[in-house]
Amino acid sequence: MLRIASASLAGTAIEFYDFFAYGTAAALVLGPLFFPSFSPLAGTLAAFGTFGVGFLARPLGSAVFGHIGDRYGRRPVLLASLLLTGLATVAVGCVPSYASIGMAAPILLVLLRFLQGLGLGGEWGGAVLLTAEHAPEQRRGLWSSFPQMGPAVGFLLANGLMLVLSSALSDGQFAAWGWRVPFWVAGLLALTGLWLRRSVEETPPFRALAETGHRADAPLAEVLRGHWRLLLLTGGALAVGYAVFYAVTTWSLAYATEHLGVHRSVMLACIMVAVALKGLATPVIAVLGDRYGRRPLCLAGCTASALWMFPFVALLRTADPPLMTLGLVGALFGMVTMFAVVGAYLPELYPPRIRCTGAAVGYNLGGVLGGALTPIVATALADGSGPPWAVAVYLTAIALVSLACFALLPETNPTVVRQRTGAPGADKETDKETEAAGAAAPV
Repeated sequence: MLRIASASLAGTAIEFYDFFAYGTAAALVLGPLFFPSFSPLAGTLAAFGTFGVGFLARPLGSAVFGHIGDRYGRRPVLLASLLLTGLATVAVGCVPSYASIGMAAPILLVLLRFLQGLGLGGEWGGAVLLTAEHAPEQRRGLWSSFPQMGPAVGFLLANGLMLVLSSALSDGQFAAWGWRVPFWVAGLLALTGLWLRRSVEETPPFRALAETGHRADAPLAEVLRGHWRLLLLTGGALAVGYAVFYAVTTWSLAYATEHLGVHRSVMLACIMVAVALKGLATPVIAVLGDRYGRRPLCLAGCTASALWMFPFVALLRTADPPLMTLGLVGALFGMVTMFAVVGAYLPELYPPRIRCTGAAVGYNLGGVLGGALTPIVATALADGSGPPWAVAVYLTAIALVSLACFALLPETNPTVVRQRTGAPGADKETDKETEAAGAAAPV
């Protein structure tokens, strides 16, 4: 399990490195380089617009790669998605600026960002199922949290490199070529990830489906036909996690550097501390999910997020690094309380024959609802000289919507369900509870 989980963690870390390198570049340099005729605010909004394209592509990627995962196996998804994202990311680092090729520059940027999102949309489902379907029942949450640590590791790699470059180079050097280096490094990381995943075995549930001939012919159609309500609920439930994460890691970086005069190196360091603590907390919270259930932690995380958004904005507004870091840590703590357990939660909501498609599409639908628009909306709401309380209202509203969605989802942890219902009737009770949310029996 350690070898399998490590391979999943390495792959998600590399893929999210690719995704986050773009987000940081969008906050710092892409506006002036690719949209020079825009005002500073409009340029930042346009750069975040290209950032959002990646989120719009993720559900499509999860549908395409989910079909492959449910029809041909989880393992091919791990290799193909990593290769696609790696190649697209390296290409981003090679796109000439607007000054060199005109409108072709932002068009190429949007196309490559779309391909990045396509690959990342398939990555999560394959990586999480690899661990969830191999893991023992009583430790499924813990092992499934390994790929959930990937975003934190990827963010630290991408932004650590950005921090080193922005500190070592002048503003002119960083804008001219320094920001491209993390994208070129992605090529080496992708090759490393492919090497780590080359010997990963197919999961037992998929092998059983292949042997019995019970694989879904059209997984996406089956998900939309029989589980559409569950799909909408999971997308809405996960929206707050994405919204909070990208408010912390992308919008706050742009806001602090442009409105508060905080140097980009200082703000990157504050964000990296918060993300590092988030990554360390992930397996600890996942163990609690194995013990007490997935749903209670998700409800607690949504509640904490709703209560913390105004303190988050107030602490960010101080422009004091320790206080800003405190605000960022508090916001990510609420987010990770949910996302530490969803690696086990979402697969348990879907039957094996459509699990790769259902779990991945639901997860990435949350990305569209919460992640794609948040940097754009927050940047627009924060324009002006006063505190951006409208951003806090926006994030709190998303948290309340997600809280309502989680409240309508069932508990899926097999151990907790048995303890609640009694072993003799546990399976039947679980089936009833899950079908009420539009799903088939859990794992």
